[in-house]
Amino acid sequence: MDFDFSDDQEQLRDAVRKWVDKGYDFERRRAIVKAGGFDRGAYNELAELGLAGLYISEADGGLGMGPVEGMVVMEELGRGIVLEPLAQTLIAGGLIGGYAGADVKAAWLPKIASGEALVVLAQQERGARYRLDACKTTATPAGSGWTVSGAKSVVPAGDQADAFIVPAVTNGQIALFLVERNTAGVSTQGYGTQDGGRAAELSLSNAPASLITTDGLAALEHAVDIGIAAVCAEAVGVMDKTLALTVDYMNTRKQFGVAIASFQALRHRVADMKMQLELARSMSFYACLKLNAPATERRRAMARAKVQLGQSMRFVGQQSVQLHGGIGVTDEYIGSHYFKKLTQLELTFGDTLHHLGEVSARMEDTAGVFA
Repeated sequence: MDFDFSDDQEQLRDAVRKWVDKGYDFERRRAIVKAGGFDRGAYNELAELGLAGLYISEADGGLGMGPVEGMVVMEELGRGIVLEPLAQTLIAGGLIGGYAGADVKAAWLPKIASGEALVVLAQQERGARYRLDACKTTATPAGSGWTVSGAKSVVPAGDQADAFIVPAVTNGQIALFLVERNTAGVSTQGYGTQDGGRAAELSLSNAPASLITTDGLAALEHAVDIGIAAVCAEAVGVMDKTLALTVDYMNTRKQFGVAIASFQALRHRVADMKMQLELARSMSFYACLKLNAPATERRRAMARAKVQLGQSMRFVGQQSVQLHGGIGVTDEYIGSHYFKKLTQLELTFGDTLHHLGEVSARMEDTAGVFA
């Protein structure tokens, strides 16, 4: 199988990497964290590169690209530990473009692609423990539209977003709705997250909503799988930079008059970090290539990928901190922020233990050494 990237994909990677290196350095990121963890200006710069329209068709104002381009972009944003939630924009573009009616598409896809509107997925509820079929939020018909009531937790940039994609139960099954933030019955409570980003608690009380699809669970699973693939790619970028920082530090830090990179035991640990990174990269490729597969195959692939990425993120992050020593956990040093990002990504869209259970539950009868 050919894993080489096309010229267009390499040009896309180069454009994003240049923006990260020149437009999103550590000092700008620190300023964004102090200001609350989200910068609309930085998000608009991503949109100007066309990234907000990556999964939106050209007819709707986007680039009409696919999972490989999404993976390339998210890797580069991971290298810069970019706080602005582009993964959520990829979810919104893919979900609305694939499941919504013509009126919702026409109203929102051009605005998402241009960066005018930030739409995020608000699926988590207290007590659900990553289960997508556990939903207490309800939807009720109201005239020609709908109203939604309930609460969602840890909504990315929830108090800054323009609208939310909300799963809610109607007629005994989950449907997906689009709710604008500045409408009646919507309130948010924002806060900072561990990695320096921003999230919010979302409360809905008879909030007016537009129906996206009544086949809500299938669409929600697809949306989360888009998110998992994006998180896997982002984590590869974070780990790649974490390893590079660690190697650079070891070549600089001296003990007993020599660089600690010359110590064989430490070199072996770096080699183990590299192996975990490459395992993660392979599974990120796997997740990307399975993103448009049939639902059963896709869900199984995403769970497998998230298990390996979770294990790799934990290993690479912890080894980096240990090889740095005390400086590895100080706020002034950029390495600690990469470690915090890895810690948070491991929990995003289901932690390693949750997805290990998903792999087990979706294991086929022929699996195992005795098949």
